[in-house]
Amino acid sequence: HSRFMPYVVLPPFDTAARGRLAESRWSALVAGRPELAAPVELQRHMVGAVLQLTERFEREGTRRLSLPAGYLTAKLKRGIPALAGEPIPVPTALIKPTILELCRILQAHGGGEAAVRLAAAAGEDRLEIGPLATLTLRREQAAIRTAATQAGLGHDLLWLVADMGVSPFAHMLRFTLFDTCAPASPLRLALDHWTHGCCPLCGTWPTYADGSTAPRLLRCAFCAAAWSRAADTCVYCGTTGDRLVELSTAPERAARGVQACRSCRG
Repeated sequence: HSRFMPYVVLPPFDTAARGRLAESRWSALVAGRPELAAPVELQRHMVGAVLQLTERFEREGTRRLSLPAGYLTAKLKRGIPALAGEPIPVPTALIKPTILELCRILQAHGGGEAAVRLAAAAGEDRLEIGPLATLTLRREQAAIRTAATQAGLGHDLLWLVADMGVSPFAHMLRFTLFDTCAPASPLRLALDHWTHGCCPLCGTWPTYADGSTAPRLLRCAFCAAAWSRAADTCVYCGTTGDRLVELSTAPERAARGVQACRSCRG
């Protein structure tokens, strides 16, 4: 079969429907596992804050970007994600309140001492949201780790709130740059021929692969892009064949599993 799989344009995002689906799943999870009530409540508040920001981006849109389709096409053909190295102006005024709210939510719902320090830094305006959001959009996690260490803050929590707070903007960039291009355009053809494991927009490694579709879909948890790669190919190094190992998490959930690679140990 062809090694090239069409880029997947996702249906329009229905915030209300997604919210109802999330609520039903949270309720079912707590009903079956009451001990998870506290972390579920934390997730409910954090996801709710992100959905509110998503709705605002949908209403207000984003400023026009100087990223012509021909330029993006050339980058993708060279195997370079569209946003890599680009000086994208981040709408800090829109994003900042959500990042601060996420810090407060973590503190209020048992995030521990690290969450208290992070919320204090946010409340005292010691978090430089603009540079933080820019580094997050560029996926420069090492730089954020260094900055967090220097400021005495927990890197994992800082990355979490920044990643969640910037993700609605990344969603809008994906829709604006990729999902609106014509099916037969050079940009769409370049997306169709994207054979790399990382996201073609932001360069993030996929969070999971959806094997319920054929071909399987790789999903980016940051910008929500969905793209295809052959199931018999390692996401990270491209290895195929018997160097790949499929591990099932449980017999009753055969569709859920882990693919491991003996070559790159990914």
